[in-house]
Amino acid sequence: MPTEILMPALSPTMEEGTLAKWLVKEGDEVKSGDIIAEIETDKATMEFEAVDEGTIGKLLVAEGSAGVKVNTPIAVLLEEGEDASAAAASPAPAKAAPAAEEKAAAEKGYGGPIGAPVAGDASPAKPTPAKAEGGDRVFASPLARRIAAEKGIDLSGITGTGPRGRIVKADVEGAKPGAAKPAAAPTAAPAAAPAPAAAQAPKGPSADAILKMYADRETTEVPLDGMRRTIAARLSEAKQTIPHFYLRRSAKLDALMEFRAMLNKQLESRGVKLSVNDFVIKACALALQQVPDANAVWAGDRILKLKPSDVAVAVAIEGGLFTPVLKDAHQKTLSALSAEMKDLAGRAKSKKLAPHEYQGGSFAISNLGMFGIENFDAVINPPHGAILAVGAGIQTPVVEKGEVVVRNVMSMTLSVDHRVIDGALGAQLLEAIVNHLENPMGMLA
Repeated sequence: MPTEILMPALSPTMEEGTLAKWLVKEGDEVKSGDIIAEIETDKATMEFEAVDEGTIGKLLVAEGSAGVKVNTPIAVLLEEGEDASAAAASPAPAKAAPAAEEKAAAEKGYGGPIGAPVAGDASPAKPTPAKAEGGDRVFASPLARRIAAEKGIDLSGITGTGPRGRIVKADVEGAKPGAAKPAAAPTAAPAAAPAPAAAQAPKGPSADAILKMYADRETTEVPLDGMRRTIAARLSEAKQTIPHFYLRRSAKLDALMEFRAMLNKQLESRGVKLSVNDFVIKACALALQQVPDANAVWAGDRILKLKPSDVAVAVAIEGGLFTPVLKDAHQKTLSALSAEMKDLAGRAKSKKLAPHEYQGGSFAISNLGMFGIENFDAVINPPHGAILAVGAGIQTPVVEKGEVVVRNVMSMTLSVDHRVIDGALGAQLLEAIVNHLENPMGMLA
């Protein structure tokens, strides 16, 4: 029976994608794990693997097609013995990528701007029995059927975890011969409680109204791509749903600049050149260890406190931004952080990051100092508890011991989610960050 292959959700924020390139053609034989297409998400270009073995009966979406919605059929896979005419037969159980199945279950439930998971239901759907309603036919992939036959497993009692209850390879690999898992009895879903009335943010003028307003002016329309749509949606959500408050402090960088110059001279033979941002990342990572209650995220109905310091750093790319995450940053040396950040930033700009490299973390850094910005307020990246906006170091008159001296001063603003971190706790975190930046040698201890 032909199987529809669906456009997969290759990242948690993906709602539609571009089928950049087919790596198979109609009539090609494929096995589980074969790369069959390249798909552009709102974040990156990713490879799409076949789940089952069979023959590509029909390609339903042309190469280069944009705006293909997730779960839209993109191809038809034929089982052994079927011919191309079967591809036009009645719809069969659809097949998504294994990565899509896992992400839908494990990562659904958070919302945020670029670099954060998508908002959604935190409770994945339960597997359903693979037997067709009102009949005896069992929906299973060809590979699952073959494994079951080799092991002597009765598929009629197996509960399928694939799309629409379809039995896949993983469902039969662990089953014992003659001892299939009992099919789950259907249960009525509990009635959803009525959602509480919420204040709706006022909507702006419609697109038509805006177009009419500028009808007599020369303009150029710029269509929104997937990344820009995601940025618009997630940041609007963040500002509307997160109770932001802001804490501001300055750090004197003179000791750090001298220490950095000394280290860079010593590391020159190794091709390492530390940036001020490397020190900021390390300072934040250590501060999160010193103030562990601030190393936390908002998880809908609870707060999750993290033990490691996983620090995200905003990276500007053409048309948007990424927030790759430096995991266990408190345990890494400055040179290791510098090398990892350069690698992540380079691959972010070419959209080659894998989802696990830009998801997670409890805290983010946005540094616009290199653009001459002295200070600004950053929008929190859900579910993070805070984000640090870093400005440029400016030569500033400072009073020390009753005398006016000129120091290199950097302004910072900590945007805080009040649901996760209160004012005093945020102040402790920012103080710890400043202390590390003003006493940089301690970061090597």
